[in-house]
This record gives sequence, C-alpha cells and structure tokens, in this order.
Amino acid sequence: MSIYSTLWVLRFPRFGDSHTGCEWVEVTGQGVPAHVGTPSLGYGYEAGDPYGSFLPSPVPVNIAVDEQRIRAVVAVTRGTPKGTERSGQEYAQPLLVMSGAEYSTIPFGELIERISSALRGSRPRVLLEVHRPDGHIEVVFDDDNTLQGGGA
Repeated sequence: MSIYSTLWVLRFPRFGDSHTGCEWVEVTGQGVPAHVGTPSLGYGYEAGDPYGSFLPSPVPVNIAVDEQRIRAVVAVTRGTPKGTERSGQEYAQPLLVMSGAEYSTIPFGELIERISSALRGSRPRVLLEVHRPDGHIEVVFDDDNTLQGGGA
C-alpha cells in the first residue's frame, strides 16, 4: 500500500522552459496525508516514524479537524522510480519535496517556478525566442547559446 495520494498531474517543458519544439513531461504532485507517521496516539506509529528519513517532519493529528491536512507533497515525473534501499516508499529522484504547511501557503507561480527550476537543473534558462521572416526560429539561452530550428 502506498503512503501517497495523487493531488494533481500537470504538463511541464521537459527541461523547465517552454519554447517552440520543446518536449513536454507530466509532473505528478503526490500528497502524503498528515496521519502517515504521526506522533499522535492511535495511528500505529507509536514506535516512531518510518518515513522521517525522506519526508518532512510528521505532524500531530486530530481527526476531527485534520482529515484533509497533508504532511508532505512530493513532485515527480512519470516513471520516477519508487523504492530505495532506505524505504520502499521513497522516490529515488523526486523533483521537489515540501511540507504540507509549505505547500498550503506557496503561491502557485512559485510552485511552478520551483518545479521548472528542478527540471532545468544546471541547464541554461531560455531568455527569448526569435521568429525570423523566413520561418526559422532561434531560441536564445541565458548563457548566450542558441538553438536553431524550423525554416521554409
């Protein structure tokens, strides 16, 4: 049984920046309910949190008011392997891991930028795209490199 529940699936440019001809990937937001690993009595984690090595800190839970509360959100691309030596529930290379409290307050634009930045990695950011009259397209990156494409 998985500790994760899918919150959303969004498409992102494969390398973080949209431009003509870029590839796209699906990114899934996986939520971990607050009761997973909780120190609150009656949830089966009295001996400790088995997920604390790869998730944000567990949170106390009061089922009467916290049934929709989230402990953590993990963003992954389709096909991201789940299961490591440490835990079968751990994603091997998540794009982003944040606490439920952080997720509940982060502006959507900032969330998108953090995911895009993780997808980009150490690659340069796209600055602009030039559409020439002859149909050629030039993508300019912030390291002054360009990508040429299209044409008549």
